[in-house]
Amino acid sequence: MKSYNLDEAQDLIIGKIGTPRRDQFEFELKLELIGNMIKAARKERHLTQEQLGNLIGVRKSQISKLENNAKNVTVETIIRVFDALKAKVNFKVELLNKEISPA
Repeated sequence: MKSYNLDEAQDLIIGKIGTPRRDQFEFELKLELIGNMIKAARKERHLTQEQLGNLIGVRKSQISKLENNAKNVTVETIIRVFDALKAKVNFKVELLNKEISPA
């Protein structure tokens, strides 16, 4: 039986880095992590979903969706949530070494 390290297993099951399938997987994983961070910060601040919703002007159900399935969320909403939680948000932008052809 052949054994695989983690990178090899991910490439085999999810797809190699840079493929559309792998990119989609990593994007969804990052969104899930954002939802987990929102929930953890809210609980650390001893707020209910309803209380956090009231702070940013949305319903409890929208906070629940953010925490459990943050797929349809804007950067503006994420910033508003973390601002209400008095949390600092950092975004990392990495430029790839690729040529850009102006249209």
